[in-house]
Amino acid sequence: MTIDFQSFNHLLDNRFSCRGFIDKKVSKNELREIVQTAQKVPSWCNAQPWQLTLVEGKKLDTLRNKLWEAAKEQLHKPDIPFPSSYEGVYKERRRECGFQLYDAVGIKKGDREASFIQTLKNYCFFDAPHIVIITTPKALGTYGVLDCGAFITAFTIAATAKGISTIPQAAPAGLAPILREYLLLDEERDFVCVISFGYSDDNHPANQFRTGRAEFEDVLEIL
Repeated sequence: MTIDFQSFNHLLDNRFSCRGFIDKKVSKNELREIVQTAQKVPSWCNAQPWQLTLVEGKKLDTLRNKLWEAAKEQLHKPDIPFPSSYEGVYKERRRECGFQLYDAVGIKKGDREASFIQTLKNYCFFDAPHIVIITTPKALGTYGVLDCGAFITAFTIAATAKGISTIPQAAPAGLAPILREYLLLDEERDFVCVISFGYSDDNHPANQFRTGRAEFEDVLEIL
């Protein structure tokens, strides 16, 4: 079988982190096809450690309110430690992404109150109509998380192929205890991230920019 490289590259070019959605639901059949496609990624010993919890409707609205209030108090306690710091080029890339977002939504540099409010929108899932919570068994450790990363990537690309927009979100993972209690998630599983998804509001200011990528020579070392 010949793989169509250009088509695959086109999907990656068109995938982006959506921060504004229209009020339109994704059908369960579409979600099933996305998940079944994403499950074809490789995993350590074929463990397939990812488990998805779909939240939508009134239950999602209640969750938005709970996380918004907790995030305002900065009650963070992730299952998986967040990065201790971003240094060098990683700090530069992170800052560039942040400035692109702030410029797009009209937040001036140094406006801490406005930037904090924008940050809080992570906990409302940018008003997406659906989210899936991704968890992995604690016993599988780093490799379980790594395998989930492959699944998350495949989910976003499969969704893009169907015209459905996504944003993988680490921020809600900082409030893992609240999510676990409200959704009755298994204590033996670590909360990895949320994928918020739906149909993009193409006119939303936050959807008007795209992040760059490092040059080939910056990521490949030839020995």
